Amino acid sequence: MLRRVERNQKRWKLSNIVRFDAVRSLDFGSITSSYTVLGTPFDHAMRVLHFINNTDGDMMISFDGTTDNLPVLADSFALFDLTSDQDVSEKFRYERGTQIQVKYLTAPTTGSFYLVSIYGKGE
Repeated sequence: MLRRVERNQKRWKLSNIVRFDAVRSLDFGSITSSYTVLGTPFDHAMRVLHFINNTDGDMMISFDGTTDNLPVLADSFALFDLTSDQDVSEKFRYERGTQIQVKYLTAPTTGSFYLVSIYGKGE
């Protein structure tokens, strides 16, 4: 019983040390009208995702390779911090193993598309 309580307490403990994952990117020439994989799947439960569209084309993001989830317009960004204002009992994260994919809505002719992702140490 004691071990179970210890595991539950450990599970709810949140990290206060930030780790940046390797930047994922695609050059404009690699992005097509069909979904293209953006880097590797997440090795950690991500807390923050920062999509940066440094191309002159509008992009669409998918979290499953099929569903259109998020448009990111040319020369813009989208920033999602899922853990701001959470309390110790919440574990709202982007799931480990998630594979982000990108396609263009309007074809880019210059630039790159980036994803900056942040997780907590030990998560």
